[in-house]
Amino acid sequence: MRKYNLLAIILLSVFFAACGDSAKDKSGYFSFDESGFKTVYQPSESVELSVLNAQNKTIDSIIYYVNDEKIGSAKAGQKVPFSFKGKKLGYQNLKALVYFEGDNVETTARVEVVSDINPKLLKYKVVNTFPHDTLSFTEGFEFYHDTLLESSGQYDKSKLIKSDYKTGKSYKTVALKGEYFAEGLTVINDKIFQITWKEKTGFIYDAKTVKLEKSFAYDKDTEGWGMANDGKKIYQSDGTEKIWTMNPDTQKMEGYINVYTNTSKIKAVNELEWINGKIYGNIWQKDAIAVINPSSGAVEAVLDLSGLRASVKSSQAEVLNGIAYNAKTNTIFVTGKYWDKVFEIKVFE
Repeated sequence: MRKYNLLAIILLSVFFAACGDSAKDKSGYFSFDESGFKTVYQPSESVELSVLNAQNKTIDSIIYYVNDEKIGSAKAGQKVPFSFKGKKLGYQNLKALVYFEGDNVETTARVEVVSDINPKLLKYKVVNTFPHDTLSFTEGFEFYHDTLLESSGQYDKSKLIKSDYKTGKSYKTVALKGEYFAEGLTVINDKIFQITWKEKTGFIYDAKTVKLEKSFAYDKDTEGWGMANDGKKIYQSDGTEKIWTMNPDTQKMEGYINVYTNTSKIKAVNELEWINGKIYGNIWQKDAIAVINPSSGAVEAVLDLSGLRASVKSSQAEVLNGIAYNAKTNTIFVTGKYWDKVFEIKVFE
């Protein structure tokens, strides 16, 4: 009985090893022909898809997919064209399902689509300067009527602040529990939405009383960074090139855009603000703001605010992060983490 068991184990080991070798061998049969691929593509361009047959196998047919959507099929040696028109900016994941000699195998590749817009460089003029709390690690910044709402981060120090922007005096402060790191906020339908960094939890407050009404869990495995809204839906950044759209009634993510210039993606979009149909986004570790098309993710303009740093006297001042649009004055209020000032600016081309 022991000899039989030993023999069975040996035979099974050989069988599975052979299967493993077979699967490993098949993975090298085919690959995408990337010889004609460009480093990046623009939306007006297209690419021709075909596979290389390294082992000269007899191919029956090939089905091509882009982002898991079937785009066509071909025989051996045929190329399938694919246009990027109308596609989301960012990586396009390619897959070829190859049928050959009674078997099939997949091979994958990817290409990257950038914006076809050359961003304009905007200018600004400082029209006012106001005090800012140097203990505030600014993550969210937005006007609610004539008061300024601010979300301040850091563990054991996170809070929501409602203040008089002219004096910097706080009307109301709500502290978060120590395990939360507060991030962006936005106000929609008289409700304040505030998110957290890695805790995948958000909070909803009454905007008038700043009373907490409920909390909610993210329905996507993302970090929380910046927030803004267009009056109907919420835009939320996650520290990558993505900006998600959230339904404020259900708190469910319903889609996303990828933020791109005409050369590359913007890797870390931070605090957000909706201004005249565009998303203004701080760029993490840069004293600059990207003006983003909310439909495509294309960066249409860039506002360099690095010159404001010279006026900041706080010794622990960190990166620019805070954009609040005042519709009454058509001006933008900007600040940064631990900055001692809020700058009211007018922006122009």
